[in-house]
Amino acid sequence: MTATETRRTKAAIKEPAPASLSTRTLALDAGNYDLKFWDGNTHPRAIRSIRYQLPQGRDAVRYLDTSPLIELADTTRYHFGTQAYKYRRQQQTVIENKAELARLHLYACLEPWDGSSEFSLNLHVSTPEPSRTEQALRSQLMGIHEFKRNGTPFRVTVDRVSVEREGMGAYCYAQRLGLIPDNGYTVVIDIGGGTWLTRLVDAEGDVINENVMDRGGTYELATSISFDKRLADALGTTADPGIVMDGFKSAHAYADTGLSWSLWLEEYLDPWFRGIFQTVKAQYTPYMSRVTRFLVTGGGSHLITERLAGRKLFAMIPDPQFANVRGLYPLPEGLQLCMTTR
Repeated sequence: MTATETRRTKAAIKEPAPASLSTRTLALDAGNYDLKFWDGNTHPRAIRSIRYQLPQGRDAVRYLDTSPLIELADTTRYHFGTQAYKYRRQQQTVIENKAELARLHLYACLEPWDGSSEFSLNLHVSTPEPSRTEQALRSQLMGIHEFKRNGTPFRVTVDRVSVEREGMGAYCYAQRLGLIPDNGYTVVIDIGGGTWLTRLVDAEGDVINENVMDRGGTYELATSISFDKRLADALGTTADPGIVMDGFKSAHAYADTGLSWSLWLEEYLDPWFRGIFQTVKAQYTPYMSRVTRFLVTGGGSHLITERLAGRKLFAMIPDPQFANVRGLYPLPEGLQLCMTTR
């Protein structure tokens, strides 16, 4: 978040509210591509992680639950999600520091609860490197927040913020699904929009080695494709990597233009895939004899599903986009299988 945005949003934070409010629990995985959130009911939800800050003199286009309009106490407005494409010069989280946007991302994901927009909240979030960003996340998220979402005034008191390593939610969820062996080491490979990361986890659930790559996620792959002349010449201009990222989930088509890179995707996908797994192998060579599972997850993992099918050591989580947020949400006491890994 810019310095100006930070000053504006500070007005939304006030003193803690009385403890008489009903308390809600929410898991939030604010990714570079999607903001995922889950309250333990129905299916996790996702909002495309782009936004547009509206000038005071401009009306917003239609807002939706999946593309909400956020208004802060000082009347500053941000339109999130796919509707932000209808403005010019959107801001994409994937090229920013998502930890600095934690407050705005929370507002985008908060919906009324049991018909009320005033409640207390226990929040479970993840970040690639808690040692670097946990304090900043807590300072942004704790306290009382007042804002409007899609025209509805909210007053939300965040009483508790639990911060976990990104990717370990997916490990917990995979453990619940029976995908993690009872012995040996598991290598978690979480391929996201802007970054990809790995965690080496032992049978007790302790992280004993890890690696966070600030680049190399699906945005890097999309950027490479966006500069290919076969796509750029057909469009008459350089393609938008953000729209290419959207195309990864829709038959590799560039929006509604009818253009596709599916016929030559392999030219880019193969070196991207090899680069990730060569790095993993180099990182964990001393431990390879004890690795009993490679767990591949994250919103970009669907791009390599076919390559890994049938490989004995590899496991893919169903619906991998939401694996981390499902694992972040706490199970009833006594049912949690994985250990806290701070």
